[in-house]
Amino acid sequence: MLWEELQIHIEQLAEKAQKRTLIQAESDGCFIHIDGRHLFNFSSNNYLGFAHDERLIHASMEATRRYGVGATASRLVVGNHPLYEQAEDALVRWKGCEAALIVNSGYTANVSILSSLAGRDAVIFSDKWNHASIVDGAILSRAEVKRYRHADVDHLETLLKKAERHKRKIIVTDTIFSMDGDVAPLRELVALKETYGAMLVVDEAHASGIYGEKGQGMAHEHEIAEQIDVHMGTFSKALGAYGAYVAGKRVVIDYFINTMRPFIFTTALPPSVLGTICTAIEIVQQERSLRHHLHALSDYFRTHLQQAGFDIGQSTTHIVPIIVGDNERALAFSVRLRERGIVAVAIRPPTVPDGTARLRFSLMATMTKEQLDWALAEITAVGKEMGLIV
Repeated sequence: MLWEELQIHIEQLAEKAQKRTLIQAESDGCFIHIDGRHLFNFSSNNYLGFAHDERLIHASMEATRRYGVGATASRLVVGNHPLYEQAEDALVRWKGCEAALIVNSGYTANVSILSSLAGRDAVIFSDKWNHASIVDGAILSRAEVKRYRHADVDHLETLLKKAERHKRKIIVTDTIFSMDGDVAPLRELVALKETYGAMLVVDEAHASGIYGEKGQGMAHEHEIAEQIDVHMGTFSKALGAYGAYVAGKRVVIDYFINTMRPFIFTTALPPSVLGTICTAIEIVQQERSLRHHLHALSDYFRTHLQQAGFDIGQSTTHIVPIIVGDNERALAFSVRLRERGIVAVAIRPPTVPDGTARLRFSLMATMTKEQLDWALAEITAVGKEMGLIV
């Protein structure tokens, strides 16, 4: 009976064009090999191209040779090998904070932060478009959860005013929203958290390495980093490696070390990952020209899609959606682009709200303007064929 129920659920997903399957893919910079084809890749989070950087590959191999392939235990047992201290010291200098903690993934970080900071005596105020890891962390915390309309600080303030005074208040937001490429109103959120005595937690997963003078993130870009209570970010996107970080005051990090269950009960990261992170933090601060090139390419790409008549939402960054609306049309759009040599994955509910299915384009600093010109011509041609634009 159970298997039949599971099969029915899968069939229902297929009927809504929401059934997912795994495909084998081998990345090669801004290209990718799928089904024997060499395709231009708009679906990677490898924004600076670090995943194939020889300096990081060398660092990974050296760490493995020196410390072995596994951490052998959780960090609070005997898995805290020396590269953790080296990487976290580098992280503290880069982010300009008192202390930092490396955890195993971005999902783990958000679930851990919220379930550690909040409990039944807290209220979490979460942007409606926040990442699923924030949504899940808020649910697991058992706190009261208030989702404010996307980037709507007036709605957030209305909810803050209604909250019980004695409850701990936590505002949490992505800095760049992963499916829309727009930016949270960080200055306004800082003002509200100070007015209402709340904590502010920001997720810099898609901004780390890309924004700020040394790639520290969007909070540094807006010069409000010191006014934010908890900074979270990942090493698995612009920094090309794996893992995530939490940064802030010493007391906050000490609290997390003692209360974050996913951190306490998880085997530590392999030394190769920590070796890669150490080098990635070092070189990302020096790669200002890569950041500038990525911003210029992103501006160019967004401008030409808008001029062609596509709906790219409110994107102002290197993440650019083309919002189609219907699941089947989004899938068909993706398939037709792949036939022309371009990979742009269709994003459907529940990742995005019903009726807003889209193709998500993420740009890389290793792309060239000539490659984008070719891709824009192909995207525009398919858009006209499908009647998405005129």
